[in-house]
Amino acid sequence: MSSTITEKILAAHAGQKTVKPNDLLEIDVDVVLSNDVTAPIAITEFRRVGVKTVFDKDKVVMVADHYVPGKDVKSAEQAKFMREFAEEQDLTNYFDVGCGGVEHALLPEKGLIKPGDAVIGADSHTCTYGALGAFATGMGSTDIAAAMATGKIWVKVPASLKFVYNGRPGRWVYGKDLMLAAIGRVGVDGALYKAMEFTGEAIDEMSVDQRLSMTNMAIEAGAKNGIMAPNQATLDYVRSRTDAPFTVYASDADAAYEEVFEFDAGEIEPLVAFPHLPSNVRPISQVGTVPINQVVIGSCTNGRLEDMRVAAEVLRGHKAAKNVRLIVIPATQEVYRAAMKEGLFDVFLDANAAVSTPTCGPCLGGHMGVLAAGERAVATTNRNFVGRMGHKESEVYLANPAVAAASAILGRIGGPDEI
Repeated sequence: MSSTITEKILAAHAGQKTVKPNDLLEIDVDVVLSNDVTAPIAITEFRRVGVKTVFDKDKVVMVADHYVPGKDVKSAEQAKFMREFAEEQDLTNYFDVGCGGVEHALLPEKGLIKPGDAVIGADSHTCTYGALGAFATGMGSTDIAAAMATGKIWVKVPASLKFVYNGRPGRWVYGKDLMLAAIGRVGVDGALYKAMEFTGEAIDEMSVDQRLSMTNMAIEAGAKNGIMAPNQATLDYVRSRTDAPFTVYASDADAAYEEVFEFDAGEIEPLVAFPHLPSNVRPISQVGTVPINQVVIGSCTNGRLEDMRVAAEVLRGHKAAKNVRLIVIPATQEVYRAAMKEGLFDVFLDANAAVSTPTCGPCLGGHMGVLAAGERAVATTNRNFVGRMGHKESEVYLANPAVAAASAILGRIGGPDEI
């Protein structure tokens, strides 16, 4: 029986030869992830059922990233609650302020995700790790508590949708744009509980940073997971970060898909998602005149080193418009250090940007860039729902780092070719 990459990984973790869509499985998990917002709930449930120790202290991962450094007493208490549990359980992979960064950029960087893994996390953007050829999905904190205790979880096998990107992207077009094109076509629920599998020439040649940006946003189409078969760049990336063995899976040529969507990558412009849905996309040539107040470059979608380099390339020699607050947030300590060593911080500071320590902060309207009523922001983040970045009467426009940087300079939404 022919299978997709998602079906193969789930079958292997369920101890079965083959599985099919809608099968209910109990699978062994390789990583169980939570953060300072979701871990306290999971820990409370874990303790409520009377479990004393996690199933494997190497596989339960906790990251302080959403409201850190603590923005108020409540957020400080949440982080403290998680920190004390991590110390009690002697977790190998607990990452606090100054030692980690945004979880979905951090775990691949630390070599904690490998091709063929099954990963669950108490955060919807856990789907990011599919870029490395893993099955990865977000779940609720109660499910995470059960997995912390047993190392197992149940899952329904998703049907697969195939997204084929032919050709090569043009100048200033990145993985973010290819993903926005997909979400724009199928809608925010067009992949509900489906596996979004990405393939084609553009995907085969894509860098790891861009691949991670694409799968990160699979949940914005309602998907259970996003996934790609590893290319050589991915294998080199993983092997440079871990010596642990792994299994590489790929879909069979005659695997069954519920639907196939094809794109000409060379025809895709830089895209902007207008409020209040990631599917409300317009090409940069059709955005019109939209004045802005803030630009945020960072997050688990576009806070990696390649994103920092792209933003710096556009910003070099320019300053943010006087009416625009420009905030740059490298996603991890490693990205922060590398950007600093490359002189990118000088470019950002010369452009009058505020450069932050790694945090999810503004993406979820937490801190480090909350919007007031009536304000507009261009962000390299993944969501632009009502009130996502602050006041319910604010607006968020999603874009790639080049468009975000150009917009900061222009004081309105615009592309780098205008600079």
